[in-house]
Amino acid sequence: MTIPTVELNNGVSMPTLGFGVFQTPPDETMFAVAEALKIGYRHIDTAAAYGNESGVGDAIKQSGIARSDLFIETKIWISDYGYDETLHAFDKSAGKLGLNQIDLLILHQALPTAFERTIAAYRALERLLDEQKVRAIGISNFMPEHLERLLSEVNVVPAVNQIEVHPYFQQKDVQAENAKNGILTQAWAPIGGITFYRPGFSKSTLEDPVILEIAAAHGKSAAQVMLRWGVQEGRSVIPKSVKPSRIAENFDVFDFELSPEQVKAIDALDTNERGGPEPEAVTLEKYGREIPEA
Repeated sequence: MTIPTVELNNGVSMPTLGFGVFQTPPDETMFAVAEALKIGYRHIDTAAAYGNESGVGDAIKQSGIARSDLFIETKIWISDYGYDETLHAFDKSAGKLGLNQIDLLILHQALPTAFERTIAAYRALERLLDEQKVRAIGISNFMPEHLERLLSEVNVVPAVNQIEVHPYFQQKDVQAENAKNGILTQAWAPIGGITFYRPGFSKSTLEDPVILEIAAAHGKSAAQVMLRWGVQEGRSVIPKSVKPSRIAENFDVFDFELSPEQVKAIDALDTNERGGPEPEAVTLEKYGREIPEA
């Protein structure tokens, strides 16, 4: 099966479905990515802060898949923000991945308390894009106010904004702002990721009765329904797993379609309860960490 692609705002094509390695231990990453590539994934999403870029690189090297058939995405951590620092951060990530060119390089957080460093980091991404060391650049966890300030000070509109999106937390205001600016919304935790619970409801997204009813109607799992929902609404989705059966299951979401009523029912599950950290609370003092050399 060939995964459908989406065209980014600079004309680069990216597989809609990616494979994520957030919280995957470094020693398990190579095996998980190798399994994903064997199944058919071609878009791999990692980050400097995950500490497992080398495992991704090892899996790529051993896969035998042509580089032109792969789409590799990684993220610059806040500790490496700043113009020169971010240029060096690219070298560190590229070295660990074993790549000369990264397909999509994004800033991992907005860092509101030191936004001038964020701007400088993004300008470094613009230089890397101009030098063709990356094919597309973007951002992650940027709220509308962060995006507005960024756009007022840089030249290249981000290709993506990777944010937390799943049925219980949909960030419709952020998605709308992305769309207004021609930025693709990319969903991390698209199936609820770190187990999220609704207020007064003791089950996770994977056990939600609305989602399970839709899944039964299609002969699919709850996870497959949530991934299909994301793709059908025009998002890029980045599920993760280390279990071969789940990796394969998450890949199998392109042979059915949700009805408008089913999409509306899932849309109605939004609780506006964030699972990840508040973007405004991300500071160097609290979240800073040294990113090792390649």
